[in-house]
Amino acid sequence: MSTAHAKRSDVSAVTPIDQSELEFDHGSFDSAAFTQNALSSWQALAAIVDAALLSPEVTREKVEKLCDEAVRYHFASALVQPVWASTAVSVLAGTGIPVGVVVGFPFGASLTSTLRQEAAALLRLGARELDMVIPIGQLKSGNHDAVQRTIHAVAHVAHHHGAAIKVILETSLLTVQEKLRAAEIAIQAGADLIKTSTGFAMGGTTIADVALMRGVAGGRCGVCGSGGVRTLAEVKSLLEAGANRICTSAAVTILRELGAD
Repeated sequence: MSTAHAKRSDVSAVTPIDQSELEFDHGSFDSAAFTQNALSSWQALAAIVDAALLSPEVTREKVEKLCDEAVRYHFASALVQPVWASTAVSVLAGTGIPVGVVVGFPFGASLTSTLRQEAAALLRLGARELDMVIPIGQLKSGNHDAVQRTIHAVAHVAHHHGAAIKVILETSLLTVQEKLRAAEIAIQAGADLIKTSTGFAMGGTTIADVALMRGVAGGRCGVCGSGGVRTLAEVKSLLEAGANRICTSAAVTILRELGAD
């Protein structure tokens, strides 16, 4: 477990978030330089793309194909449903491509105890990244402590196993103030990366949401544009807005726009 993980997630007490923390300067992220590097070749872009396959009708054959593509293009990860975690881990064994698995997906309405158990089970199967959805209803009810405790519980399990935790805010369902609050809560609860969307709500990622989240995150954690990302032009806009990871089910199509075969 890294020192950064230990500092963030091995704290049992939950500290309330106040407005001053949302306005504090948390460092910077050079979006222009990052974008230039990421788009310098299809290989560079692939290294920051999570190739996702999360539809409910996904079959084993499709998961195996996703994993084969992840190896061929060397994506940042192959992101799958929990039921396919062991399959993906088996196919990708020895390749260096991490398996990401969604937790509490797509509604963010699971019990914290359920999330902890699910996270631990997936990590034992070999998952190296967990993508969890915040308890959206709790956030909108103003129960920020419950949101932070839930994220922290999963982050603690992930970091204990040396895995990363990505926290999905589902921005299309939130007000601007809720987005700001959710981003700060997630970061303080131990998020290694904050994501915009599941792709299953009324809307996906937007440039404005990525920019807002990067504004909160500064240099403290990653920001992922996720949900409805289908073209290279969209990827470029999201990177310029502050994303340093892209999650998409159109990963291969996007790489081919940049010259991959």
